[in-house]
Amino acid sequence: MDAASAETVRLVPWAEGDFWLLRRSNSPEMTEHLGGPETEEKLLARHRRYVEPATGGMFRVVLADGGESAGAIGFWEREWQGATVWETGWAVLPEFQGRGLAAAAARAVVETARAAGRHRHLHAFPKADHAASNGVCRRAGFTLLGQSRVEYPKGHWITSNDWRVDLGDVRAP
Repeated sequence: MDAASAETVRLVPWAEGDFWLLRRSNSPEMTEHLGGPETEEKLLARHRRYVEPATGGMFRVVLADGGESAGAIGFWEREWQGATVWETGWAVLPEFQGRGLAAAAARAVVETARAAGRHRHLHAFPKADHAASNGVCRRAGFTLLGQSRVEYPKGHWITSNDWRVDLGDVRAP
């Protein structure tokens, strides 16, 4: 889908009542490239981190027209190659996939991370063989730096593409 025909989205900060979306995103199909579904205990811990992020932010992806929740996206700090950077990741519910929503949300999260200041770069690390997420990075304006070995989930090493957006000259707030 080209950017001109993509639907517009809003990013709504993650709230206590958004646990249902995390559960919906925890299906085998939605977590195929992420190591599989998490236990209820891990989901609850993830929800707590989303509601009260230490850094960055987590958001519901909401259709600008109609207000339906289509998925989630966020950004957080990560140590990468000797520096602290922002990392992003997303999930779009199956019934909303293929409409350009993830790329629109990724472009919005780039601007949110830029406004947060603090770090010069925002990275995404989709598995190298995950065509859809790599396409999102390309359509959202990320630059492919190459492949890397990334630990995700903890204890499980995968081959990922390292995509990056330069957020410009940022200064810590």
